[in-house]
Amino acid sequence: MFKPLTLEIALTVGMFGIFLLDLFLDRHKKRVLGIFTLLLLIVILGISISKSVYGTAFSGTFVSDSFAVTLKQLFLIATGLAVLGSISHTEKLLIGREGEYYLLLLFSLLGMMITVSARELLLLFVGFELMSIPLYVLSGFDKGNPRSVEGALKIFLFGTVSSALLLLGIGIFFAATGTTAWHTTRALDELNDPLGTLALIILLAGFGFKIAAFPFQFWVPDTYEGAPTPFVAFLSVAPKVAGFGILFRFFFEALEPLASTWTLYAIWLAALTMIVGNLLALPQRNIKRLLAYSGIAHIGYMLLGLASGSKFGLEMSVFYFVAYLFSNMGAFLVAEAVHRATGSDDLDSYTRLYRRAPFLSLAMLVFLLSLGGIPFVIGFWAKLYIFLAAAEAGYIFIVLLGALLTVVALFYYLNVARKMYIDEGSGENSFISLPFDLSISIGICTLAVVLLGLYPKGIVWIAIKAISAFGQSNPIIH
Repeated sequence: MFKPLTLEIALTVGMFGIFLLDLFLDRHKKRVLGIFTLLLLIVILGISISKSVYGTAFSGTFVSDSFAVTLKQLFLIATGLAVLGSISHTEKLLIGREGEYYLLLLFSLLGMMITVSARELLLLFVGFELMSIPLYVLSGFDKGNPRSVEGALKIFLFGTVSSALLLLGIGIFFAATGTTAWHTTRALDELNDPLGTLALIILLAGFGFKIAAFPFQFWVPDTYEGAPTPFVAFLSVAPKVAGFGILFRFFFEALEPLASTWTLYAIWLAALTMIVGNLLALPQRNIKRLLAYSGIAHIGYMLLGLASGSKFGLEMSVFYFVAYLFSNMGAFLVAEAVHRATGSDDLDSYTRLYRRAPFLSLAMLVFLLSLGGIPFVIGFWAKLYIFLAAAEAGYIFIVLLGALLTVVALFYYLNVARKMYIDEGSGENSFISLPFDLSISIGICTLAVVLLGLYPKGIVWIAIKAISAFGQSNPIIH
């Protein structure tokens, strides 16, 4: 019964161990907490490769299939990169609070792992809350920064509204179907009536808050600007992938017979999210706010996989998750390094960066090219494949819109590159020294973006294997 919970149990035991270690460690020796947390994540990632973690529990309401395990592996990688990039940050700025920082990250990770395995709405809600509440706390962890407090308040307020909508949607879903579980039947005919349609709309709105899709994205730029940057790297990727994971499972497992209804909602949501994210990124002068709006635009691209209504669309969305994870986290980690050296997140602090930190400028250029979809880094294949999925589904207009907005995005991405390599402003000239933990984490992201861009076939195979958990026929591959 507990075999499908192997990863969650291992993480819980590890968290308890880190909690005890934090209690007994001397205040000035808590750097090792980050190292132990990283080792724990590596061990759990190794366990996830085993076939023994697959199965179902609790009468089928909790499933550990190829889709759930693949997403859990992405969560573990994202959390590991965030922990690695946070070691020197916590040692310098969070003295005495390192244990709380790492444990909150792990609690949020545990919630994500539960969320993507849930096949019942109440279990899903518990997982979402376990994922979200630590994020509210971590967003305001820099208590001396008024922007951090403001950002934490915004994510908390929007998060509580999201939770209320989810509960309301769950209640209406139960009223329409007589159940909160969707694994017992694929055709929920009861959702064809107005009450069922209302439940779908409210649930989609609740999920929209979690993934920061339009019009639920207002908390994102302020929260990203004020929160600790290594945490923002985690926040910008892992919770979004968790939200998409449950969206895909819910809509493709339970609501496939209603595809004509929910794909219509998804395609409009994707289009509006792409437009708003890209256009609002154009005037930004703060790198974290620019990446925040850029991230909103990428949510729109990912929604195209859902809107395509095909198994191929899901597979390419998983591929997109991998590309976005390394590209976006890498960009935020570079932003953390520049902020430590200059004390600023303004774009002017990147002037002549190639002279002050050649490795940082090259890494940031690679991440920006990937986010912009330039050949031949992994972000190029991600956008190409997701557009192909949408085109095969017949959404040519949305593909053309997405391609046009990709050109718009290149303007603000390459504006950062211009600052780093071309502008000769009156910025700092001192060489930037890079902490070891940040060097390793940025290096991993850079290598992943380049090497996976040169050989995307491996990630495509992983994506196909992940989506094999769904029984829907694939009109494109087959």
